[in-house]
Amino acid sequence: MQRRRLLTATSELVYERGVQAVTIALVSDRAGVSRKTFYGIFEDREGCLLAVFEDAVGQAARVVGEAVGGRELWRERVRAGLVALLLFLDEEPVAGRLLIVDALGGGERTLNARARVLAQIIAIVDDGRKQPKAVRDIPPLTAEGVVGAVFSVIHARMLNRMVPAENATRMAELTGALSAMVIQPYLGAAIAKKELERPEPALKPTVPKLPSDPFRDLPIRLTYRTARVLAAIAATPGASGKQIARASEITDDGQMSRLLNRLGRAGLIENTGPGPARGEANAWTLTSKGQDVQTVIAQQTGQD
Repeated sequence: MQRRRLLTATSELVYERGVQAVTIALVSDRAGVSRKTFYGIFEDREGCLLAVFEDAVGQAARVVGEAVGGRELWRERVRAGLVALLLFLDEEPVAGRLLIVDALGGGERTLNARARVLAQIIAIVDDGRKQPKAVRDIPPLTAEGVVGAVFSVIHARMLNRMVPAENATRMAELTGALSAMVIQPYLGAAIAKKELERPEPALKPTVPKLPSDPFRDLPIRLTYRTARVLAAIAATPGASGKQIARASEITDDGQMSRLLNRLGRAGLIENTGPGPARGEANAWTLTSKGQDVQTVIAQQTGQD
């Protein structure tokens, strides 16, 4: 949980000040943890920046993976992946700018991680050479040039958006042009033109999401046991205290009761059942705040 707080604090600071201005002291202060705690989690500043970059990559990869999954045609995979990525950049400005702009100011480990991500994207684009109707004798280096050109355009638009302006271009508006840019070397100008003519993705009004720390200002200290209780309630909304105790492997009834009361007072869970006063069991569910906390815990610990 402290690791998540440090990642959130680092993301905020990079977005506000740029990579070069971020120090361990600033991150620790923003996260509300000591430097000793920082060094207990990360080896150094670069290790923290690398973790933030990889976290942003994971967010984007999940979104793109869901969009591309199940599509057989290479051309459709390319477009679906681009749409998902561009919408992600619009809706997640902190993670997006970190991926496209700020990572370039990181150290060697972050730059190497970025290179590995680009290599994966280049391999996907290079599959265009294997398409049945692909233009013949396309050199393997084409994919690297195409990916470089696409990210150069996105990078330039990102930099423009860092200067406040009315009617700033949304990334998703570039879908047709970038899709055509990728496809033309492999499938020819006629197919690329069709990509330009396809309708753009629906651009519903969005409010860019800044990073948030669900653990900030919690009136209780979350422990392994409280995390298990939250996970048990998330898995079985409306569960009774006894059911939660079994799921979280807490055998002491008194301890279980105290944990539930503590989480309730913290606003993380609520009892939606009639309760013992009416001769029925409690029915515990997560509040919206509790769901936010549980979601981050699940992401951090790899829970399903």
